[in-house]
Amino acid sequence: MNLLNYVKPTFYSPSFHFFRPFSLWSMRKDPDLESALSRNRRWIVNNQLKNIILRCPNQIAPIKFLQKKFKTLDLQGKALNWLRKYPCCFEVYLENDEYYCQLTKRMRSLIDEEESAKDMQDPVIAERLTKLLMLSLNKRLNIVKLNELKRNFGFPDDYLIRIVPNFSERFRIVNYSGRRCSMEIELLSWDQSLAVSTIETLAQRQNIEPCFSCSLPITWVKSWDKFREFNETPYISPYLDPIGLVEGSKEMEKRTVGLVHELLSLTLWKKVSIVKLGHFRREFGLPEKLNVLLLKHPGIFYVSNKYQIYTVLLKEGYNGSELVNKDPLVSVKEKFGVLMQEGLHEYNRRHHLLNLEKKKLQGILVKKTERIKDRSCQMFEEDGDGDGVIKQRGGLLDTEERKRFYKVLFDDTGP
Repeated sequence: MNLLNYVKPTFYSPSFHFFRPFSLWSMRKDPDLESALSRNRRWIVNNQLKNIILRCPNQIAPIKFLQKKFKTLDLQGKALNWLRKYPCCFEVYLENDEYYCQLTKRMRSLIDEEESAKDMQDPVIAERLTKLLMLSLNKRLNIVKLNELKRNFGFPDDYLIRIVPNFSERFRIVNYSGRRCSMEIELLSWDQSLAVSTIETLAQRQNIEPCFSCSLPITWVKSWDKFREFNETPYISPYLDPIGLVEGSKEMEKRTVGLVHELLSLTLWKKVSIVKLGHFRREFGLPEKLNVLLLKHPGIFYVSNKYQIYTVLLKEGYNGSELVNKDPLVSVKEKFGVLMQEGLHEYNRRHHLLNLEKKKLQGILVKKTERIKDRSCQMFEEDGDGDGVIKQRGGLLDTEERKRFYKVLFDDTGP
């Protein structure tokens, strides 16, 4: 064999085939929706910190305690630095060589406003819970799973003892298996007046047939063609019983897209975590590869992996980065966001002034070093003749004396 022409053979094996597990989750970025997610992320973190502080004795939390909670909030860095970024929300003080945090007066007033808004929202929350149960296949939802999404739907922390008992004609808590984690909320009575989706309500107002709306750039010709083909088939209400629909059929896909659309419409911010939504796959009859279904309809849904949290947003729920229709709870929570932003601006302004002071101090130091250099140069020039020329000392340092020395040293002919 000619070794010069030998080429090492390549072997292919399915086991050595590398693939990206999240390659199907990619979607072209939408700056406005990404901005909305970024703003919501900061609000979610600070809202969780607020709830932690409220549960502490005297509503005062040691910074060391909050630092431990940072891991559960998927945050890195120091809790003290984070809290100092929002001085309008959190008040940090030092006592006995230990830092503590409490809520500011403005923050407490917003909390009182939020609580009063929640009291007025009890009938709305009960209606929202009723619609969720009507969308489920067995008209029951697991409480542990529902707690993961309770804030998405605007449910208060005490909704089990606040909403369910006050609407005992609609709900009841059951546990058919006897296990603690198997407790469920069950719907007692079907309300036909609530079995109307958001799309159907909008169609009734406009006196048209119910259909999906599309939000895509005009240049996405192929995506528009696929959407028109999908939208040509009749709309199937998610409140209808799916029995009789074939798995994988166009009708089943139409019903599932309508179901996800309705679920997102019931949330406060028209968005939800895909992973958490997937936990209800059996309850709502969702497909196993939910992400594939969502990415097939970019005109209806927007999928983002901001902060490594895969989230689906309802496109028609947003105008740019702002919500089209804001729930009263959202309006109160947005005041919290304004207060956060105000504190962040104040923090950035102070930080900027501190940096300017540091630069000024650095400038003074630079000037001092330049003065020291100037003095050294002056001291060196003092040995000169006043014209900046260094005086030549006698001996070998003198040029003429050095010439005579080497002439005597290497001249063969004596003087």
